[in-house]
Amino acid sequence: MVKAVVGANWGDEGKGKITDTLADNADVVIRFQGGANAGHTIVNDYGKFALHTMPSGVFHSHIMNIIGNGVAFDITKFMKELNEITSKGVPMPQIMISDRVQVMMPYHVLFDTLEEARLAGKSFGSTKSGIAPFYSDKFAKIGWQINEFYQNDEAIKEKIARIAEIKDVILKNLYHAEPIDQEALFEQIVSWREQVKPYIGNVALYLDKAIKEGKTILLEGQLGTMKDPDHGIYPMVTSSSPLAAYGAIGAGIPPYEIKQIVTVSKAYSSAVGAGAFVSELFGDEAEELRRRGGDGGEYGATTGRPRRVGWYDCVASKYGCRLQGTTDVAFTVLDVLGYLDEIPVCVGYDIDGEVTTEFPVTHLLEKAKPVYEVLPGWKCDIRGIKNYEDLPENCRKYIEFIEEHIGYPITMVSNGPARTDIIYRKKG
Repeated sequence: MVKAVVGANWGDEGKGKITDTLADNADVVIRFQGGANAGHTIVNDYGKFALHTMPSGVFHSHIMNIIGNGVAFDITKFMKELNEITSKGVPMPQIMISDRVQVMMPYHVLFDTLEEARLAGKSFGSTKSGIAPFYSDKFAKIGWQINEFYQNDEAIKEKIARIAEIKDVILKNLYHAEPIDQEALFEQIVSWREQVKPYIGNVALYLDKAIKEGKTILLEGQLGTMKDPDHGIYPMVTSSSPLAAYGAIGAGIPPYEIKQIVTVSKAYSSAVGAGAFVSELFGDEAEELRRRGGDGGEYGATTGRPRRVGWYDCVASKYGCRLQGTTDVAFTVLDVLGYLDEIPVCVGYDIDGEVTTEFPVTHLLEKAKPVYEVLPGWKCDIRGIKNYEDLPENCRKYIEFIEEHIGYPITMVSNGPARTDIIYRKKG
């Protein structure tokens, strides 16, 4: 059975913890899109980890952890993470890297950094991880599938020269920067191919066999619906699709094999990067929520940047769940809200005097004002509670109010940072 764990919102919803928890009963965990531009924070018996490239199943020795063909694969960061987790006592995980995955090159990061600097105040809020230039090259057909590293050296050097001919024109004339050092790039490829050679495999074939054998496969998404290049807040989006539907492509499996889609949504809203964010908070109110939020504060697992925070947005979440094809909602960081007397929830958008509960296109979204309903808080710490019925009444009412407004069943409630801090709830 194939299950997907994906985000309903802007990313940073807590997908890493949910994947890590569901991995107890999985055989395979696979990253199917995105790169090292976002991270998954996981707290377990080995310690606290921020994974950027590794699948969240690496803490389970029985799991095959796969980097799918849809990933923007940063080899340097992958090797660094592998060394970090094993140095902290985590047993060497089982890992397979798709022989069709494309590789993040040093010039992708360089172009990302130079372009953000050129755009200055009109930038896209990039993490400068090379993501947009990487996917641009992939679809311009001048990217590097990892299997190309294992051609003869002359073929590699010929491709480097062909790419440098294009890139150097832009580097010199638009960015006034140095051209690509072709020899250094070749040496980097030689070094990389030796480091990852033991892990390369035919992922699509492996997954076909695993499905036929009845194994449980988790597709692990990065970011969330609002960052999808088609259905998100374009152009303030990422460059690959974080939707569960793309899991079939980014992993190399038939779409009809995805039977369960667990969509993760925070009990309040947060976002990293620029773009419309209707329920956003500012000032002291925002700083208080940011300080208390997440696990150690609302700061990006990859960048360390302060996350933008706001009240829960039912309009965005309903849309996010619908686009994901949600079967189950995992509701995270609920424990954070225990300090509040009252909790506003965004239930509609006022756009030019008309209230809608449907998520609009970007130019209308930018004019939207939040319409709130205010719910009473529960004013206590809910960590450690294992049964839904034992949650305070106002806490249950908050969950059920949101469930009704988004229209999808909340079957998992996370009430603390540890992987054991999860309450399971039956549908209906």
